[in-house]
Amino acid sequence: MSEFLAVPEDDRAEVVERAAAALRRGELVVLPTDTLYGVAADAFSKSGTRRLFEVKRRSRRFPLSVLVRSPKQLNGLVTAVPPAAERLMAAYWPGPLTIVVANDPNLMWDLGDNEGTVAVRMPLEEVTLDVIRAVGPLAVSTANLSGQTPAGDAATAQMQLGDGVAVYLEAGGRRTSQPSTIVDLTRPEPHVLREGAVDGEQALAVARGELDPIEVDLGGTTPVSPPDDLEA
Repeated sequence: MSEFLAVPEDDRAEVVERAAAALRRGELVVLPTDTLYGVAADAFSKSGTRRLFEVKRRSRRFPLSVLVRSPKQLNGLVTAVPPAAERLMAAYWPGPLTIVVANDPNLMWDLGDNEGTVAVRMPLEEVTLDVIRAVGPLAVSTANLSGQTPAGDAATAQMQLGDGVAVYLEAGGRRTSQPSTIVDLTRPEPHVLREGAVDGEQALAVARGELDPIEVDLGGTTPVSPPDDLEA
């Protein structure tokens, strides 16, 4: 039987610990981000990430993204942080910008067929950052069955994922139906893989060093629906 927990506005310690305990056991948790709700596993629990693929009915051809609690945590996932990533993190983190970088080949994880790369984001959502702080990086995808509409609240996620998820954290509906923008930094030139809540052309200008991160306009958005192969 799943737990459905409302996130209090003040003392979040109990709900964070219950979610963290489930993740440490290799189970799944649905939690809010600043864009959509996500379903997460401990990124370094192979049983957890495999269960995430099973519960979502998601093909391993579409690897999971990773949520971190700070830009510094990215250092433990890659062999080197490229300058373009430094600029994008300074401009948009925490927030709805995902960067794709080459991961450290020595990491013992199973994110699907990621071919040596990882998509990483720091969300602007305090309870989720608290859970990451307690557990470590989280493997995540949007909280829905593959091919279905991504969930904007925990109740909608529960209708799709049911008892396949151990803990649902409800923190209210999301104000945007847009996913994060994804920028691939593994190519010779930065490339937008998905337009989302951050303007893609602006993000590319930041990545190339043409726009100073402090001059970024965070109000620009591009309304889109997320394709199933690039969820979260």
